[in-house]
Amino acid sequence: MTIVPTNGEKKDRKDSKDGSGQSKAQQPEKLEKPEKQPAAERDLKAKANRTQVLSAKETAADLKSDATLRPQTLEEYIGQSRLKTMLTMSIGAAKSRDEALDHVLFYGPPGLGKTTLARVIANEMGARIHMTSGPSLERPRDIIGLVHQLEAGDVLFIDEIHRLSRVAEELLYPAIEDFVIDLTSGKGHATRTMRLPLPKFTLIGATTKAGMISNALRDRFGFVLRLEFYSKEELSLIVARTAKLLNVPMTQEAVVAIAGRARGTPRIANRLVRLVRDYGHFQGAETVTEDIAVAALDSYQVDAFGLDATDRRMLEILIEHYQGGPVGIETIAATLGEDSDTLEDVYEPFLIQAGFIQRTPRGRCATPQAYTHLGRTPMNNHLGAGQLGIEFNKE
Repeated sequence: MTIVPTNGEKKDRKDSKDGSGQSKAQQPEKLEKPEKQPAAERDLKAKANRTQVLSAKETAADLKSDATLRPQTLEEYIGQSRLKTMLTMSIGAAKSRDEALDHVLFYGPPGLGKTTLARVIANEMGARIHMTSGPSLERPRDIIGLVHQLEAGDVLFIDEIHRLSRVAEELLYPAIEDFVIDLTSGKGHATRTMRLPLPKFTLIGATTKAGMISNALRDRFGFVLRLEFYSKEELSLIVARTAKLLNVPMTQEAVVAIAGRARGTPRIANRLVRLVRDYGHFQGAETVTEDIAVAALDSYQVDAFGLDATDRRMLEILIEHYQGGPVGIETIAATLGEDSDTLEDVYEPFLIQAGFIQRTPRGRCATPQAYTHLGRTPMNNHLGAGQLGIEFNKE
């Protein structure tokens, strides 16, 4: 578990010292000139990293840059206007009553800002935030030790809350609802139950799979809020803000080019900005122009619609091998050489949301937009998803 101090909280830190008496922060670092890699080796590493470029999962590089890129207040937070309006009113009302905010559940695809919003809520409430994840709360003592660290008004953030164990979930019920926790001691006839009061706190849960949360847990949240994919305009604002924070001069055309390839996800947008920055520095460009941004993203095989090599290969298989579909996901996975769960969880959601694939009762179908994007002519017998659905229902 991680306890993160918010803006209003100060924390003293001391640099560790070595035998010479100098702190590590004061010791000069030895800079070594990196060895020049052969072009073939660089290309191989680039190909290996391409699968991570458009992944919405958080990487080590994302974690390293998050400290400077995450917005701290609702005013700085870009996008999700409906959620911001609702949270602004609720936070203002809770602060005026000097009470803790009601419990909040965020759900939606990864990379849309659920963890960031939890931090923003803690900052707006002037409270500490205790951060943990569902898989780490396996035993009852994990939950008991966690809630007993809370103070009045604190925020408890549980990521991947759908992965809570049944025992941990049931222990949380009275803590969430009545702000008490039940402790059991002894065995057999000597069993005793004690109910200990807890300070009033705010639980914020985050999940990418809301359907896996039990109804009993979901009903105990005061707000159940879905985060939507971001529009190109919102992503352009995020890209411009990130470029400014990273001190990367960038033209508006380059900003729009990056935003258009970010798959509606701020995490991917920030990652692409860092990649474009590195490419620009390598080319010796003082300002990132549209040409530099496009060339950088093309080198990572990210096209104008934000599709990578695997996305395009999946569409090619649908069109070339199966005449546009319908075809089952297991068949596509076997042809592509990927796991079916990976296709369903990582690649397929964006292809469906962007209108390249349609899911029908018979299987996946490539849309006319997929044919156009790959430069192919739709076959005469190619049917749209609506026609396929009608025919299936008639049968």
